[in-house]
Amino acid sequence: MTPDPEPKFNRILLKLSGEALMGDLDHGTDANEVQRIARQVAAIRARGVEIAIVVGAGNIYRGLEAAAEGMDRATGDYMGMLATVLNALTLQDALEGAGQHTRVLSAIETKEVAEPYIRRRAMRHLEKGRVVIFAAGTGNPFFTTDTAAALRALEIRAEAILMAKNGVEGVYDADPATHPEAKFIPEITHREAIERGLKVMDSTALSLCMDNDLPIYVFNMGDEGNIDRIVAGEQVGTLVSNGSPAA
Repeated sequence: MTPDPEPKFNRILLKLSGEALMGDLDHGTDANEVQRIARQVAAIRARGVEIAIVVGAGNIYRGLEAAAEGMDRATGDYMGMLATVLNALTLQDALEGAGQHTRVLSAIETKEVAEPYIRRRAMRHLEKGRVVIFAAGTGNPFFTTDTAAALRALEIRAEAILMAKNGVEGVYDADPATHPEAKFIPEITHREAIERGLKVMDSTALSLCMDNDLPIYVFNMGDEGNIDRIVAGEQVGTLVSNGSPAA
């Protein structure tokens, strides 16, 4: 039996959208989907890789979009931050059910359910082998959870961001949901992704990763083996980096 290859990374940040928790539901969370994600994270932890997670809130906040029309943008953003705390607690429960010691660190004060975000505390938890879930984005309106993922990854010195997508294999030159002829892009630079307006992350997050030479692996969360393959060094999905894109 061939032993598993040595992990390529010691510390990663996994970016999950809120929709990743929905499964086939229209909104809310699918318990089976959350447990499936927890199993994948537990498998990577078993290989000694330190993992931090940033989770979005599209599964909850999208249900409020109609009510949010005409709402002050900052108020709406704070509502979204609170929704990410709900998702973080859901994920924490599933991870602990999978045997993982987990801590939720929130950028806004929710001391009854989460620790405040303190960079050194987050790094200490990771060093102790705990899975760290960052909630409430950056704690500021007008910034997405993509930007929170880029910021936290840099703060904790993660070696890569793993950007989970739902139902798509990575980055395409157009939206494959509306353009069946869209071509898959296996590798691209941060700068080119920004200039072409490709939906990898928002432009603020991409610029932050570009300026700090932080690679992003965009992959399909639907395949349970993909995180493990990326950690093992296999080419999975799309690599966004400052290197020369593949021909």
